[in-house]
Amino acid sequence: MMSILQKAKDYVEILFKDKLSLVYFYHNFIHTTYTVNKAEEIMKNTSVSQEDQEKVLLALWFHDVGYIESAKDHEEKGGVILENFLQKENYPENYIDDVKKLILATKINYEPQNLLEKIIKDADCSHFASHDYNDISDALRKEWELTNVKCFSNDEWNAGNLDMLKNKHKFYTDFAKQNWQPLKEKNIRKIEKKIEKEDDKKDNSENKKEKEKEPKSDRSIDTLFRVTLNNHTRLSDIADSKANILLSVNAIIISVCLSVLVPKLDTPKNSHLIIPSFLLLFSSVLTIIFAILSTKPNVTETKFTKQDVEDRKVNLLFFGNFNRMLFDDYYNAMKDLIKDKDYIYDSMVKDLYYLGKVLDRKYKLLSTTYKIFMAGIIISVLSFGYAFLSL
Repeated sequence: MMSILQKAKDYVEILFKDKLSLVYFYHNFIHTTYTVNKAEEIMKNTSVSQEDQEKVLLALWFHDVGYIESAKDHEEKGGVILENFLQKENYPENYIDDVKKLILATKINYEPQNLLEKIIKDADCSHFASHDYNDISDALRKEWELTNVKCFSNDEWNAGNLDMLKNKHKFYTDFAKQNWQPLKEKNIRKIEKKIEKEDDKKDNSENKKEKEKEPKSDRSIDTLFRVTLNNHTRLSDIADSKANILLSVNAIIISVCLSVLVPKLDTPKNSHLIIPSFLLLFSSVLTIIFAILSTKPNVTETKFTKQDVEDRKVNLLFFGNFNRMLFDDYYNAMKDLIKDKDYIYDSMVKDLYYLGKVLDRKYKLLSTTYKIFMAGIIISVLSFGYAFLSL
């Protein structure tokens, strides 16, 4: 036969599921089950009769069911629901009154008068010693906001929690004092650290506002330089890949001509192929030369004096300008560069300009390379065609 406690659990679970508003993030079946488990933990280590244990657990199962109607006087409403439940189970009135009194003992400012009230009070506040206290506390804060009890700022909420745990709450049973008080102290320290962090954030925010008053770089200008530099880099990569394609193709053409075609030109019957073959080889070699020139790095070795650096006539962002500098000189020059926004932008403008000049040279050579390759192929094919037709 099902015990009264199991029946109470099933009854309360259905009540919460069917009638409790979803805005109650804290006062719900999860909290109720948690307090019941904590009461059982206390009573396993405390001398309490079986009947009294049942009364405590029944009171805890019903102590928050009044929320299905409203938060105001929910303890009294929970007592009425409990009374109807136990009357259907044929419990005597004096037993029901005892359990109802235990429910009323869960009121926030109530001072417990006996052991059972102390147990139920400690179980109801056991979350103060929980490892998940912050999450449980946030659930209560959200519930109060949604039910229009009060909206709290972070400072108000942290201060209120600290005041509750340090000054307003205390555990009553010996078990809770011995086992839960140390965990509660840890949560107090966590809240104190959180308040310190919030204070630090305020200080940092004030410092940030002061810094924001200082002139700072325009993000649109930074984006302009970043995008333009990326475009230059991509264009350079594209040019190099195109030159590499031409290098590979013409290297294959030359190797095929030298291994297959040229050895056969020493016979009189193939003499008509000599000129077309050498035209093809010449155009391929010329194409390779220009492709190499377009990809050949051109590192300048600019010589300058320390005065040139001080006068900001040197672009410190290009390695060709600083590759002969001593590290200490370069380090000091870069420190000066970083401090001066105008100097940074001037250097970036110079870097963009000379990158553009390099790209211009590279693409001109690449364009000439493609023209040579195209002309060489056309002339070679026409020469081979003319040679065969003239036989």
